[in-house]
Amino acid sequence: MGGESMTRTAPQGGGTGTAPAGGGRLGQRLSGVAVALGLVLFLGGFAWGALAYRPYTVPTGSMSPTIAVGDRVLAQRVDGDEVRRGDVVVFEDKSWVDDAKVVKRVVAVGGDTVSCCTDGKLTVNGKQIDEPYLPAGSLAEIKGFTTVTVPRGRLFLLGDERQGSLDSTAHLTDAAQGTVSRSAVSARVDAVVWPWKGMLKRPTGFETLGALSGPGPLRTIEVLVVAGAILVLGGGAYGPIAGRLTRSRTVAARPEAAGVR
Repeated sequence: MGGESMTRTAPQGGGTGTAPAGGGRLGQRLSGVAVALGLVLFLGGFAWGALAYRPYTVPTGSMSPTIAVGDRVLAQRVDGDEVRRGDVVVFEDKSWVDDAKVVKRVVAVGGDTVSCCTDGKLTVNGKQIDEPYLPAGSLAEIKGFTTVTVPRGRLFLLGDERQGSLDSTAHLTDAAQGTVSRSAVSARVDAVVWPWKGMLKRPTGFETLGALSGPGPLRTIEVLVVAGAILVLGGGAYGPIAGRLTRSRTVAARPEAAGVR
């Protein structure tokens, strides 16, 4: 009435008041890159782990408390020539057990003289070995075992539970005096994964006799898998979250009333 008319005020800047869903093209591209990179890291980590490691279930308590009955371990595939004192290894020797893998700790290598015991401790090349991995309160004493000189290319192995382990000391009357060929070793145990106990502790008691084995790539593989999962989840979630935020800003920026002139 009286010539009055009503018009809506146009948004400032002549824009439409909306933005591309998903946070814009740059955001969408970054999201896609994150997901792609995450998949590469995640799948690459699993592939590396499958190539480098094998799982084993330990059926006896001869390695207790380091590895208990029924524990599931991850063992890195290694050549027998890479094995050093203190390593927990997986090997197969038909003179011990037919067609079965055995898990024991290497306490002496070719050329070493190992004896038991001095002041309740295992002795290798005249040096007493501290073995904190033995059951609490137990000694290294082994009945019927005195001294063995390990032939070149062979290993002398014991269980951490010395009183109940069928290890090298149970085969002392064999021609090889209980030793096992390096070529019989197929893997070195890195970690107990079920129930989770983590990486095996370094056998520092053997350091005075030479370098210890370095850790395998398991921690690096874990980092790759976790980082990949985070990137995939984060990149995948970015689009919906950015889109929701954009819509919220658009609604908040709309004029709430019509202009009058």
